[in-house]
Amino acid sequence: QVRVAESGGGLVQPGGSLRLSCTGSGRIISFTAMSWYRQGPGDQRELVAAIVGGGITRYADSVKGRFTISRDRAMSTVYLQMDNLKPEDTAVYYCKLKSGVDYWGQGIQVTVSE
Repeated sequence: QVRVAESGGGLVQPGGSLRLSCTGSGRIISFTAMSWYRQGPGDQRELVAAIVGGGITRYADSVKGRFTISRDRAMSTVYLQMDNLKPEDTAVYYCKLKSGVDYWGQGIQVTVSE
């Protein structure tokens, strides 16, 4: 069994920052690809950022220049640094870890509001 634990969400004012963390543990402790998705109210789940073992990253156009994805050397923990947050970034953020199959976290709320 693989456990995926997310942390770091919360309420922040526009222009503020948050850092999300996600760690996989259990039967598999190293993953080939790690990514963050989000789902806002009434929206479909969308890819926010992804990173693979070689360090290659990919971002949604809406977050380029504001969000940074990174991971530890062991490819067991992935981070999402979110700067200059906007109200439209409000969503539940999900971590996905890939090792043959996809393992999803439960999701963590990020709210950007005055």
